Amino acid sequence: MLFGSHKNHLPTPDEALPGRPEREFTVPERHTVLGNPLLGPYPEGLEVADFAMGCFWGAERIFWRTDGVWTTLVGYQGGHTPNPSYEEVCSGRTGHTEAVRVVFDPAKISYGSLLKLFWESHDPTQGFRQGNDTGTQYRSAIHTSSPAQQSAAESSRDAYQKVLTSAGHAAITTEILPATDRPFYPAEGYHQQYLDRNINGYCGIGGTGVACPVGVVPAPDGTAK
Repeated sequence: MLFGSHKNHLPTPDEALPGRPEREFTVPERHTVLGNPLLGPYPEGLEVADFAMGCFWGAERIFWRTDGVWTTLVGYQGGHTPNPSYEEVCSGRTGHTEAVRVVFDPAKISYGSLLKLFWESHDPTQGFRQGNDTGTQYRSAIHTSSPAQQSAAESSRDAYQKVLTSAGHAAITTEILPATDRPFYPAEGYHQQYLDRNINGYCGIGGTGVACPVGVVPAPDGTAK
């Protein structure tokens, strides 16, 4: 296994691979299912949410099937190596996790609804793995694009922890960090909408079976939504 000894250790900035100033591959222009552009800038009024919940192939499919989502793309986030390749991320020497960027219309679906879908669609208590996939690249994470998203993500985590604990599950290990601190780097073209083009492809995503409480995410006016 390539650099296998590194796969369960998050590297420090000094330990991480150096990366490169620009991507060494191209990203397809449009989403194969939704038909919209993958890369920004996005139309006015849309918002961006970044989630990591295990193998990004299955995670992306969950979100592109959701009403109100305008486009999705997979990539690498949460690490130190700029513009990494898939092989570098798999080595465990970049610090990145496999992530999905979700571009959505808040008039059609709320960020709170996306958080509920995130929590219920994987097991956020597993640390550096998800199902049979092991390594730091499979850890759970939310990278927020605004203070409001940060607050909502933290509130939903705390509420979900209560019901998970009551159901006998362990502590949530999900990282919740501002996306400005951890840039999102798009993945190679063959990873984008992978399960649309490979309908029998492997997907290790699976939830705990515990529902995230409805209305745990406060709206900007203080009400629940």
